[in-house]
Amino acid sequence: MNRLAQSSSPYLKQHAGNPVDWQEWGDDAFAQARERDVPVLLSVGYAACHWCHVMAHETFEDEHLAEQMNRDFVCIKVDREERPDIDSIYMAATVAMTGQGGWPMTCFLTPDGDPFYCGTYYPPHARNGMPGFTEVMDAITRTWTQRRDEVLVAGTKIAEHLRANSESLPSGPLPDAQLLADAVRAILADEDPRSSGFGGAPKFPPTALLESLLRADELAGHADAADAATRTAHAMARGGIYDQLAGGFARYAVDAEWVVPHFEKMLYDNALLLRAYVHLARRGDALALRIAEETVAFLDEDLWTGTGYASSLDADTEGVEGLTYVWRPDELVAVLGPDDGAWAAEVFTVTETGTFEHGSSTLQLLRDPDDLLRFASVRTRLRAARDERPQPDRDDKVVTAWNAMAVTALAEGGAALGRSSWVERAAECARGLLTLHRVDGDVRRSSLDGRAAVPLGGLDDYAAFVTALLTLHQVTGEVEWRTAALEIVERMIAVFVDPEAEGAWYDAHDDVDLLLRPRDPVDGATPAGASLAAEALLLASLLTPDLDAAARYEELLDATIGRSGLILAKAPRSAGHWLSTVLARTAGPLQVAVAQTVAGDGAMATAIRRGAPGGTVIVAGEKDSLPLLADRGPVDGADAAYVCHGKVCDLPVTEAAVALLRLR
Repeated sequence: MNRLAQSSSPYLKQHAGNPVDWQEWGDDAFAQARERDVPVLLSVGYAACHWCHVMAHETFEDEHLAEQMNRDFVCIKVDREERPDIDSIYMAATVAMTGQGGWPMTCFLTPDGDPFYCGTYYPPHARNGMPGFTEVMDAITRTWTQRRDEVLVAGTKIAEHLRANSESLPSGPLPDAQLLADAVRAILADEDPRSSGFGGAPKFPPTALLESLLRADELAGHADAADAATRTAHAMARGGIYDQLAGGFARYAVDAEWVVPHFEKMLYDNALLLRAYVHLARRGDALALRIAEETVAFLDEDLWTGTGYASSLDADTEGVEGLTYVWRPDELVAVLGPDDGAWAAEVFTVTETGTFEHGSSTLQLLRDPDDLLRFASVRTRLRAARDERPQPDRDDKVVTAWNAMAVTALAEGGAALGRSSWVERAAECARGLLTLHRVDGDVRRSSLDGRAAVPLGGLDDYAAFVTALLTLHQVTGEVEWRTAALEIVERMIAVFVDPEAEGAWYDAHDDVDLLLRPRDPVDGATPAGASLAAEALLLASLLTPDLDAAARYEELLDATIGRSGLILAKAPRSAGHWLSTVLARTAGPLQVAVAQTVAGDGAMATAIRRGAPGGTVIVAGEKDSLPLLADRGPVDGADAAYVCHGKVCDLPVTEAAVALLRLR
C-alpha cells in the first residue's frame, strides 16, 4: 500500500494498492522533487470516471511502468472533486497545450509547479496513433536531463499565460432587458430541433439552463423559453440517460438522442436537475412531477450516507461499463415471462440488435403505456432483478457545494409541492454540513465517513451553502439557518472577493498555496462560483435583519452581476445560472411576506410557493417574527400576503390567487 491508503478521498484510496509511489498534493511532494531533481507527474481524475479506471488498470497497476514512474518522477494523485482548484489550473494548461481536456488528466510539472507538458489518457504503449505512456515518460526524462533550460522556459511561459488568462471579466452595468432577451434567443437558436437539448453529441443535461429558461418565461414573458425547457426535460426523462427503473440521471449521453448514457450518476447533476423538474412540476407538468419524486427517491436510496449525499455512482460495474443497467430481450423474458417480457421490450425499446453494446439496450420510455398497473408491476420486478446484479461502486465523499444544491432543491420542492419529508431531509443534510464541514469559521470542501477532509472549500462551496441555508430559512421560518448563512456569507466575502476589482471573485481559498488563484466565471456542469455567489448575495440582501449589511450585499451583488454581461452576450449557453440570478434581480427582486394568524393552516403560503415565479423570496410567519414581516400582520383575521417588487410594496391581499397575479 502506498501513501494514499489514509486519504479522505475514495478516488485516491482506489489507487492505494498501485505499485506507483503516489503522494497527495502538498509541499512535501514538491520538496522531494527538488531534492531528487526530477519532474512531478501529476495525475488527476475522479472515482466515477470510466477512462480513469482504464488507465489505472492498464498503466498504474503495471509493475514495469510503475518502476519507471517511481524512478524518474515524483508522482502525485489528485481527486478533482476534492481539489477543484488544482484541477482548474492544470486543466487550463492542458487545454492551452492540446486544444482539449478531460480526465484522466496527466501533467508533467517542474518542482515549482509550472506545467510543461500535459495530456489526458495515454495507453501503456503506442496504439491507434496515440503515443504510449512509456514513450511519453522516456521523452520527458530525456528532455528534462538534456534540455533543462528549454523545459524551464516553457514552464515559465505557460504559467505566465495561465496567470494572464485568469484576469477578471470587465465590469459593467446591470444587464438590461434587451441583453437578457438576446441571450434567451441565442440559447433557443441552439436547441436541437429533433431530439431537444442543446448542441450535438455528446449531449449533456443543460442543468442550469433549464431553470433559467423557466424563469425567462415567468419573470420576463418568454413563453418559448419555457416550451424549450419542457421539451428538453421530457426528452431526457424518456431517454436512456434517465434510469427508468430507479430514477436519477447519468452524467451525459454519448449520442444526440439521449439513448446511451455515460453511466456514472453524479450528485450535482441530479441536485440541479431536481430543482428544475420541481419548478416544472409546480406548473402542472405530470411527467416532471414523477421525475422529481423518483429523483428524490434515488438520492435517498442510492446516495444518502447518513451525514449527507455521496458524490457519485461509478460508470463501471466490475470493470464493465453499464453492466448493471442494460438488458437484452431474453433477459426480460427470464425475469417477467414470455408475455410481460415481450411487452416490456416494446415499452422500453429493448431490441434484438440492441441500442448499446453486445446486443444489449438501455431502457427508454418513449411514451407512457396504456396499462399503468402492468407497467408498475413490470418495473418493480425488473428493479428487484437488477438489484441482484453486481452494483457500481459509490464515492461516499460528501461535497459541500453539491449537497448544498441538493438541500436547495429539496427545500424548494418540498415547500412548493407539499412534501414535508423533503424539507426534513434538506434540514438533516444541512445540519450535517454545519456540524462536520464548518471548522474554525471556514468551510471544508468535503467529508468522508463522518470526518471532515483537510482541503478548504472553494467559492462554490461557500456560496451554494449560503443559498441552501437561506432557502431553508424561507421555508421553515427558523432563524438558525439564517444566522449560519449570514456568518458564512461574511466569511465568503472576506476570503474570495478580489480586493482590486469590485465584483470580481476568486474560486480558491486565499489560504491555499498554488501556482495562481484560479477563477472561472463560466457556468459548466455546475454553476460558476461567482454566479453562485451572486445568488447568495441576492438572498442575503433580502433576508438579513441588518439594513447596513443589506445595502452592502446589494452593492456587491450588482457589481458581481455587472461582470456577467460579456458571458451573457458572447456565450449564453454557458451562463445559465447567471441568467437565472440576473432575471431574479432585475424582476424586482420579487418578495412575498405572508403574515399568518396563530390558528392558520399555512394554505396561503403553500399556494403562493407553488405558483410564484422561480427566484421569488417568500417567507411566512406571525407579525414581526422576521424582518420582511416587520409591522405586517393578518388582515381581518385572515392570512395576508404583502407583495414587493424591489423596494416597492403593494397593499396586503388575503387571497393567494391575487398575490400571484401581482407577481406577474
